[in-house]
Amino acid sequence: MLKGSCHCGAITLEVDRADPPEQAMECNCSHCSRKGYLLWFVPREQVQVHGGEDQLGVYRFNKHVIAHHFCRQCGCAPFALGTMPDGKLMTAVNVRCLEGVDLAAIKRVPVDGRSF
Repeated sequence: MLKGSCHCGAITLEVDRADPPEQAMECNCSHCSRKGYLLWFVPREQVQVHGGEDQLGVYRFNKHVIAHHFCRQCGCAPFALGTMPDGKLMTAVNVRCLEGVDLAAIKRVPVDGRSF
């Protein structure tokens, strides 16, 4: 299991994977670029969120199809929930919020979200 959390630890998550991602999306939209997200898309059933349910806020923008979740205490955003075009439920895990991940080893895949 890979573990992660917001900055203050009120919201924690576990990803049912043994190895960290090899790559993550680096989107240039106004939201992702300002927050520095590195997003790893994982099937929703492989991600469990623990604790802090009362501290979990949500932010939607643009087409309002992705629920960007953040901690109301520290403001950190460890994940987002959405649906792929084929209808599959996905979690976009912010790789920067995972424990023990070597960010320098992760290939960044640029995404032109600014044009959507």
